[in-house]
Amino acid sequence: MLTIENLTVCYKKQEPVLKGLSLSMETGKAHGFAGLNGAGKTTLLNAIYGFIAPTAGQIVYNNQQVKRRDVAYLEAENYFYPYMTGREYLSLFPEGKAAFDIERWQRLFALPPDEITENYSTGMRKKLALLAVLKQDKPILILDEPFNGLDLESSFLLTTILKQLQNKGTTLIVTSHIYESLTGCCNHIHYLSDGIIKRSYPQEAFHTLKEQLQSAIDQQAGQLISQLL
Repeated sequence: MLTIENLTVCYKKQEPVLKGLSLSMETGKAHGFAGLNGAGKTTLLNAIYGFIAPTAGQIVYNNQQVKRRDVAYLEAENYFYPYMTGREYLSLFPEGKAAFDIERWQRLFALPPDEITENYSTGMRKKLALLAVLKQDKPILILDEPFNGLDLESSFLLTTILKQLQNKGTTLIVTSHIYESLTGCCNHIHYLSDGIIKRSYPQEAFHTLKEQLQSAIDQQAGQLISQLL
């Protein structure tokens, strides 16, 4: 179980981004996070990974404070050193307990391992970064916008991979601006608003979340849109 208890995160003297957020996430399940821009999704992911220290509260995994060694993190934007090949990039990341067959993974994703990453397309770079986190074989995997830049085939491949990881017992934490990406791979989606989890939705209630998101957007921008049109 991954448990977040009364998590508060502030940047300097600004208003808290996360305001006493609490949530329990079942091991071996895919947990999506949805919310409007500025809701605090990336801040929450950074706190789970340890990029930022919480102002208050704690994050517990299997009854102990979560450690960086427990988590792999695919950020929304990944940095690639210049003049580095895909193979050299992957060599920077430690291998987990399971042997990682780079050649077979590269063939699956149609990546040229010995070509420099400057020549990779946006989608190829996303897939290379994904391979880097898969190589680490951590029990918790954070995926921030993993479907961005992927073509249709690669998106289907990623969905299949995520389901296989759940079967292995990996806990997945996923964000996406593409609502259907979350519903296609997640067991639960948690609605984040005003720095807290407003509600958690199981698969059978995903349609209710979509209605709530649409309503929130209509309230936020509907009047302005009607004026513009």
